[in-house]
This record gives sequence, structure tokens and C-alpha cells, in this order.
Amino acid sequence: QVQLVESGGGLVQPGGSLRLSCVASTDNYRIYYMAWFRQAPGLEREFVGGITWNSGTTFVVDSVQGRFTNSRDNAKNTLYLQMDSLNPEATAVYSCVVTQKIISNIYRMNNYDNWGEGTQVTASS
Repeated sequence: QVQLVESGGGLVQPGGSLRLSCVASTDNYRIYYMAWFRQAPGLEREFVGGITWNSGTTFVVDSVQGRFTNSRDNAKNTLYLQMDSLNPEATAVYSCVVTQKIISNIYRMNNYDNWGEGTQVTASS
């Protein structure tokens, strides 16, 4: 089993930056992939990006490419999401997810074993 705790959300003006963190507390759990989903008010939850834990290979969706970056700290079992040039469309609850299974479809929510409670990100003036 694993517990995920996100932090780093908040209110930021458009054009500003935030860095989200997700700490995974593991017990006999080997991480294969960690990722972020977000859900904006009135919209469906969507995949943002993630990282293959062993290799460090990262991926973000096209809508945030060049502005959002994933990284990890293996020793701390922590996933980061650096978000720059935030716009109001980024306003959402951001949730961290993890799986120990080798998955091919990283966009599918059911492929993830555990979810964090989420952290609110608001980009507004």
C-alpha cells in the first residue's frame, strides 16, 4: 500500500509559477509510474503528465508542453510538477497518482492504484 500527500497549491496571478510536490509513503511498494491529473470546475478529470520512476522519463500533454515540467527525487519518493506561465485555464484540483503495474496507457485513470486527496491551484488576478 502507498499513501500520497500533495502540497504546493495556492493562488497565483496569471503568468506566475507554482511547484507541486507529491510524497509517496511506501510499504513494500515498488513505484512504476507516477503522474498528475487535474479536474477543473464543471469539467472531466484529465491527465497532465507523469514520470516513469526507474528511468526518469517524463511526459506532459501538449496543452502544457513548455510550461509544465515533471521531475522526481528518488531518495525522497517525491514527484514534482513545476508549473510556469500559469493561465486561468490551469485552475483545477491537481491530484497525484501512482501505480506499481507496468502500464501502457498512462491516460487511463483505472490504471492507477492510489490517489492523493488533491491540491487546489488557482490562477486568477
